[in-house]
Amino acid sequence: MPTPDLLARMEAVAVELATIGGREILATLGSLMAVQYKGDDNAIALMRDPVSEVDSRVEAMIRSHLADHFPDHGIIGEEMAVQAGLGSDFVWAVDPIDGTSNFINGFPLFASSVGVLYRGVPVVGALWCSTSHLLTPGVYHCGGTAGLRFEGEPVSRLPNPAVRKRLAGDPHGQSGVGPWDGRKTGSAAIECAFVAAGLLQVARFATPNIWDVAGGIALAHASGASVFQKEDGNWSPFASFGDQLAQMAQWRRPLILGTPEDAARMTDIQRADAQDRSRRI
Repeated sequence: MPTPDLLARMEAVAVELATIGGREILATLGSLMAVQYKGDDNAIALMRDPVSEVDSRVEAMIRSHLADHFPDHGIIGEEMAVQAGLGSDFVWAVDPIDGTSNFINGFPLFASSVGVLYRGVPVVGALWCSTSHLLTPGVYHCGGTAGLRFEGEPVSRLPNPAVRKRLAGDPHGQSGVGPWDGRKTGSAAIECAFVAAGLLQVARFATPNIWDVAGGIALAHASGASVFQKEDGNWSPFASFGDQLAQMAQWRRPLILGTPEDAARMTDIQRADAQDRSRRI
């Protein structure tokens, strides 16, 4: 395993990179910018998967800075080609802007996400978020044994016992599925950070990409949350994204993050729902 000193170094760099992303986002928010839509003609016609000029510029900046610090590490990013490492077990998963649709419309829920994987396991995370438990933008981060922090300060939240129905991130924003009120923010990274910070009890993602959740899984683990993934029709504790770069880059599996109790309850609900659909078929 990487040493605490190395994890601390990578965490500091990850915070720096996420901060670069946040700074560029704030500088461009509200201005006119070029926007394109990725995918095939059908996806473009439906206006899915927008990408702004800021996405590409931020990822290029992040990769340039990363090359100065860890030139032998691999990189998986949303906007640019996978970069193989030079014999290293470390891979950085980068999403320059998660929640691009929100960003280009000025809806203030988006993030710049950086995660570090060691042999496919998230070990460092840094997510610049447009808002936080303090109602200010900043970076949630973790690495090594220091736990979850926001802008360098430990994050510790005690739930209000008077609140009987807490919140859950849901791909469809549904309420009434389980004991939570459902929310859909439009940013998987934001929802991961909010689970780690205790703003959401649990969050479920249908088919996230690795760059959407790599940093967030690290934050979740640092906060004591549980993470489950669905593989071959079964829910099981998340272990890794795989041990091959190509395998990591293609990873897209249903995911659940939350407090141990809420994450387990959500997986039970998903299992029961799948069984019910199977019976109806």
